[in-house]
Amino acid sequence: MLPLVLLAGCTSWEFVPDPTRDARTVFEVPDRRTNTYSNDEVVQAFKADVETDYRVWDGDRIQIDVLGRAELSGQHTIGPDGKITLPVAGVLFVRNLTREEAAKAVTQALSRYYQDIFTTVRVDTYSSNRVIVLGRVEHPGTLQFEYPPLLLEILAKAGGLPLLRPEQVLTRCSIIRGNKILWIDIKRLLTGDMSLNVQLMRNDTVYIPDSTDTSVYVLGAVQKPGVYRLTPQMSFMDALSQSGGPTPDANLASLHLVRPSKQAHLVIDMEDLLHPDLNLNMSIEEGDIIYVARSWEAKVGYIVTKINPFASLLTLKSFGTF
Repeated sequence: MLPLVLLAGCTSWEFVPDPTRDARTVFEVPDRRTNTYSNDEVVQAFKADVETDYRVWDGDRIQIDVLGRAELSGQHTIGPDGKITLPVAGVLFVRNLTREEAAKAVTQALSRYYQDIFTTVRVDTYSSNRVIVLGRVEHPGTLQFEYPPLLLEILAKAGGLPLLRPEQVLTRCSIIRGNKILWIDIKRLLTGDMSLNVQLMRNDTVYIPDSTDTSVYVLGAVQKPGVYRLTPQMSFMDALSQSGGPTPDANLASLHLVRPSKQAHLVIDMEDLLHPDLNLNMSIEEGDIIYVARSWEAKVGYIVTKINPFASLLTLKSFGTF
């Protein structure tokens, strides 16, 4: 009866499904040596939005100089309605104009009262060039710049880079511009793909999701099973090493890598993995599951111990330990 009980216990105690067909084609090898550049049309569209000429906006402080007319010259702060008030000419709308366009508008407004007017406009304070940062960063809120900043500058100033916050692992962020949204792969950006370092515009919103959204799972016969945060270019061996590696009870020929997002299941043999073949060390993505099965001997010993704790000595002897 004991062999029957053992067999029944083994079949019900652990069930590992078969690997899926062509699973290896789903998984890629992490490439830490070369950079791949994005051809994403959305990224290019966001880059095309950025203008080289600065346009004045609400809150900017500008200096208007009218040649030979000191009484018409002076500083103006653009109001929340986008307007300034000129001497004699009165209210003038200047929001979203370049310096040259604003100077032309001032000249036209004053030309109704003065002849041979020549005007220049300069920006003294860039109060309106702001970007809103939300999500899991040290300093969420509004950041002001005197120039259109790059995404990495925003992340650094907001305190969102991993070096500034060890428990925060960035893998993606979104840039919201009007009714458009762009998701940036931060892993690629932090590993050298500068094509994703998008230049931001006034009133853009950068959102960084919670770090708990970027997890991988290492389960089964490992030293420290649990949830681990995904890091840029994490590989199968990286994740397995963070869990302390397989236990003595592990079946080293049955290491499972499951990617639920693509319904892929790959079985890896540790002996093959230790060969100098980089194609076997797969790249890990968010939500991946690593499962290390137990060996047949360990399962038998577990069942026997549950039936009779003193029978473990008999089990060890039967497998030639003594």
